[in-house]
Amino acid sequence: MNATPYRRRRALLAQRIGKGVAIVPTAPERTRNRDAHYPYRYDSYFYHLTGFTEPEAVAVVIAGDSPRSLLFCREKNEEREIWDGFRHGPLAAKARFAFDETHAIDQLDKLMPDLLADQPVVYAHLGADPAWDARVLGWVNAVRERARTGVAAPRDIADVHTVLDDLRLIKDEDELATMRRAAAISTGAHLRAMRAARPGGTEYQIEAELLHEFRRLGAQSPAYTSIVAAGANACVLHYVNNDATLKDGDLLLIDAGCELDGYASDITRTFPVSGRFSGPQKAVYELVLASQAAALAEVRPGNTWNAPHDAAVMVLAQGFLDLKLLTGSLAEVLEKESYRQFYMHRTGHWLGLDVHDAGDYKRDGQWRTLQPGMVLTVEPGCYIRPAAGVPDTFVNIGVRIEDDVVVTSAGCEILTSAAPKSVPDIEAAMNGG
Repeated sequence: MNATPYRRRRALLAQRIGKGVAIVPTAPERTRNRDAHYPYRYDSYFYHLTGFTEPEAVAVVIAGDSPRSLLFCREKNEEREIWDGFRHGPLAAKARFAFDETHAIDQLDKLMPDLLADQPVVYAHLGADPAWDARVLGWVNAVRERARTGVAAPRDIADVHTVLDDLRLIKDEDELATMRRAAAISTGAHLRAMRAARPGGTEYQIEAELLHEFRRLGAQSPAYTSIVAAGANACVLHYVNNDATLKDGDLLLIDAGCELDGYASDITRTFPVSGRFSGPQKAVYELVLASQAAALAEVRPGNTWNAPHDAAVMVLAQGFLDLKLLTGSLAEVLEKESYRQFYMHRTGHWLGLDVHDAGDYKRDGQWRTLQPGMVLTVEPGCYIRPAAGVPDTFVNIGVRIEDDVVVTSAGCEILTSAAPKSVPDIEAAMNGG
């Protein structure tokens, strides 16, 4: 592991703070039932600063004239390592992860009041865990008790996320390299799924193909619960049962991506189980594809976050009119938002350590401006459920097309473009091409 990017991010955090102390804990282990635990996943903010993947750890960044960073982690324990696996321990962690100081986690309560003494602000991980919030207040109160000795306690307690969200929003080259690798694994998994899908199979069998490819190529896990939705199930936005049979004539919508070294990928492809689009399926699919192309054209520096969404909506609204799914004028459809009958979600989200990654979408009431290094998804869709006035030939057609995109100085880079997306490419992939 290269510790340099993490050390650089801690230095940048100290620079943004100016003077004060930031305290960022990792996530706790969670019990699934009795003595069985869920697979451990570290806190994304903590990992962004440390690269450290063990539980029971806290990072402390001290800003000011002499900035330094500390890690509190579990002691080496040979007996526990027999049961649970390797632990770095404070001594090895200091060198491995490029910290200025490391201490055993059981020293945290003892040392934190000293670290907070005479600091103007403590930036804490607030709001997620009342017990942690109380613990931070306890350290501040312990400093206050020393007031007659001339020691000053922090005057303010601020949310460290407000600083870290902005740092996480702009990906550095190390992050982008990992996200490109995650995207490559996930595009291969989607291609594998296309080639495996056949009438008579099941959604869970296709999910198994995805999971197999993720793990085979080195990803640690799915980035989220995979959506494998055939036929009418594709019109359920967060469908995760994945237990239906694939039928001839169905479209299969797959929304799935792997997590690699903490970073998510997120791809959606929709294709015919039979290997060939029907006329109505092709018409809806190509409308969604055109709307995505319009949205992608708006992903460039200086445009607002909402520009891709507005472009996609414009194309979709006109398409719904052309397909006789809606009536009236384009202006009426946009003003009344009647297009939301068939397209009810936003066109994307930030992507990174979390599949819905950190970062505000608006600042002071205005949509955020896109900048190089931001990573987002672009994912318009169309979901035609049975309703009055909807032609039978279009009922239960659900289509979404999603790619992962990096804003660059020249426009954008589509990380997931290798996953077949055009009608000819999809049909060729499914029929041995």
